[in-house]
Amino acid sequence: MSTFGAANTNPNKSYEITQPPGDSISSLSFSPKANFLMATSWDNQVRCWEVSRNGTVITSTPKASISHDQPVLCSTWKDDGTTVFSGGCDKQAKMWPLLSGGQPVTVAMHDAPIKEIAWIPEMNLLATGSLDKTIKYWDTRQSNPVHTQQLPDRCYTMSVKYPLMVVGTADRNLIVFNLQNPQTEYKRIVSPLKYQTRCVAAFPDQQGFLVGSIEGRVGVHHLDDTQQSKNFTFKCHRESNEIYSVNSLSFHPVHHTFATAGSDGAFNFWDKDSKQRLKAMQRCSQPIPCGAFNNDGSIYAYAVSYDWSKGAENHNPTTAKNYIYMHLPQESEVKGKPRAGSTGRR
Repeated sequence: MSTFGAANTNPNKSYEITQPPGDSISSLSFSPKANFLMATSWDNQVRCWEVSRNGTVITSTPKASISHDQPVLCSTWKDDGTTVFSGGCDKQAKMWPLLSGGQPVTVAMHDAPIKEIAWIPEMNLLATGSLDKTIKYWDTRQSNPVHTQQLPDRCYTMSVKYPLMVVGTADRNLIVFNLQNPQTEYKRIVSPLKYQTRCVAAFPDQQGFLVGSIEGRVGVHHLDDTQQSKNFTFKCHRESNEIYSVNSLSFHPVHHTFATAGSDGAFNFWDKDSKQRLKAMQRCSQPIPCGAFNNDGSIYAYAVSYDWSKGAENHNPTTAKNYIYMHLPQESEVKGKPRAGSTGRR
């Protein structure tokens, strides 16, 4: 049924989060201010843990949780680290003033599940991307959206690095927005990858983006027409003839290298500038649906749980366990290397 070997969910000896979700984990996000980790899952819950680090030892303490009416698909933090936003299959986004102990309130509504959510501090707005083929921008003090942007198809993934916003939809469309003029598409690109888009990540310098597909491949794309020679794609999350989805792309906040995580149960660290894989980690016995760095890049959190890539018939709830792990990246795993044959970086 599965190509996974003996059930070792933690071959990389990562630290395990206590009291993980009871169903598949859909998103992970760290507070931008402190080591609070948020997870959303298919058991309709949004959970928060406080993560403490003492040298190389990590401990986690469950802090709080809230419920949606249906599975939760996405989460993000306000830039001041006080408040969490979550969205999901109940077609609404909730704002949860976590640090003040406040109750969650509904701040956004769509006509279909909300797949992606982003807080944009430069605009003081919340952006929600939905399977109803729209992105909506919300002032959380008002009940109606500030602007509704039509998309060519369902929103699958979204990444914001102001003023750059990249949206991946069904049918391999990649729509680029300049958020200084959010009501107009800046550019529409057909994905450089041949198969369905799973994830995107805007470059930290806003000059382009990464895109990952269900076919174990990542595309590196620059927006400037004069930089097109720097675009390339590479294969990852494959083993002999088995091809796995790239589920997650995360840039390191300091070194600007990035992590990929896939349905093969592996996560890897890469440097796009030198086109090198910096570190390949051991495969876990289940897929990795999502991963995230903390605010200073000293912790990489990743979920190990069924990701539905092989459909419901391959899901056995009695044996399917869900884990969240935390890996402490060594500098050699996440710090970029100079290009082979070059004298330092340009």
